[in-house]
Amino acid sequence: MYSLTILVATGAISLLVGLGIGLLLGRSTSTDGQRLRDTERKLDQLTQDKRAYEEDVVEHFTQTAALLNTLTDSYRNVHNHLASGAETLCQEGGPVSLGRLQGRADDAEIPAHLARIQPPLDYAPKSSPEETGMLNEEFGIDRARNRETRDVQART
Repeated sequence: MYSLTILVATGAISLLVGLGIGLLLGRSTSTDGQRLRDTERKLDQLTQDKRAYEEDVVEHFTQTAALLNTLTDSYRNVHNHLASGAETLCQEGGPVSLGRLQGRADDAEIPAHLARIQPPLDYAPKSSPEETGMLNEEFGIDRARNRETRDVQART
């Protein structure tokens, strides 16, 4: 009826198909396979969350840049309005508007009273090198007066 070769080949093919089906069913129902799918799902969710966060950060800084540009333009408009009003209302040449200062390449073109602007000092300048500065521990302490006060207190 059937030759031995056909029976052995059919048995080997059936064995391989059975092993493949068993392996697939075993992986899909095992706890390791379930954990692997859960981990993949969590990884996909974290990847999507990260992308959404990155998009939010980009959107935030894009909007911040646009708002700062608007603020700068508004400040420039207010300054120019005040400068043009001062120029119109002041008798002898009021402050210089930003528009008139733009395009000047050299400090010689800037009015002298604007070119010598210095930041405020955080200490009182000394009038002589021997004088103690404000940051000195002895500043403002009159030693002779303190001795008199201590002597009066000691007597009482």
